[in-house]
Amino acid sequence: MDITRTRRGAWRRRWHGWSRRRRALAAGLLALAVLLLPVASAAAALRLRYTGDPAAEARTRGRDAVWLGHAWVDGRKGDADLAALARQLAGTGIRDLYVHTGPLADDGSLDPARYPQAARFVADVHRTMPGLRVQAWLGNLVAPEKDGLHLEQPATRDRVTAATRQVLDVGFDGVHFDLEPVRSGSAGFLTLLDQVHTVTAGRGVPLSVAAPQIDPLPGLHSVGIAVADHGKWWSQAYFAQVARRVEQIAVMSYDTGMPLESLYGGYVAQQTSLALEATPPGVDLLMGLPAYWEDTPGHRGSAETVAAAVRGARLALGRSERRTFGLALYADFSAGPGDWAAYRRGWSGS
Repeated sequence: MDITRTRRGAWRRRWHGWSRRRRALAAGLLALAVLLLPVASAAAALRLRYTGDPAAEARTRGRDAVWLGHAWVDGRKGDADLAALARQLAGTGIRDLYVHTGPLADDGSLDPARYPQAARFVADVHRTMPGLRVQAWLGNLVAPEKDGLHLEQPATRDRVTAATRQVLDVGFDGVHFDLEPVRSGSAGFLTLLDQVHTVTAGRGVPLSVAAPQIDPLPGLHSVGIAVADHGKWWSQAYFAQVARRVEQIAVMSYDTGMPLESLYGGYVAQQTSLALEATPPGVDLLMGLPAYWEDTPGHRGSAETVAAAVRGARLALGRSERRTFGLALYADFSAGPGDWAAYRRGWSGS
């Protein structure tokens, strides 16, 4: 007797004996299970990445950074604020300050009226916090996804390059681009970096970029564009192309939509591993820390914490002796005492 065939026949009779509504419900549950299985597997993998104890060696290398708001260069911040900032940074591994100096206009130009106190701020930092570098943070939205910069146009790239010279003439120690969303594979962005790097290298200062996350699954950036017309991720190969053109690359490892702290921490560990693989040894790789609170579908404040991001990065870094690695807090105007304490305790050991 064919037992398999007998069992199939019994299941078939039972299925046909069910009502149409019951069969529809069973089919729906089966389809849901098929859809949820990959999600559950991915969640389990992220949770596993977040287990264990970070290596004692996975601590600051003195190459950390913090994004600073526009108030530092438009006159709203004064001497008392500078003194408070110095106290906040003392004893940390922060070396670079990315100070919002733009935004760039949609044509790529930069109005000097946006940063009237920039020269004074840079000089004050050099005087009161020697050893720190002050980089001009320049950004804007990017076409085709948003109305903004058209990086495929040579004239736009030329004006961004001119803006780079403009801020370096003021005294900044480097330039940090945050142009979003640059889609994976953008040739215009690579050309812009090559063009600007000629300027920064000639001045002996770093060129730095804020980068989106790397595909958690191969080809996911293409799916995001096809389904939602949104270039959220870069391929690992494109990330590497960008990293080879700069001195620093800072991954915006937040706004992930992760619902739990353990999943977010595991995701940061995954992103750190992918970025470490793609970043040349001589280039500083920084992982962003979400020092702000939002409670939206894309960012759960209870999940995306500085503590989880620090732990995730440390787990991925392990016992690596790589010196060109750091963490970057976003941002000074949103970070609370708990964020700074989590960064210090988890990464600086203070």
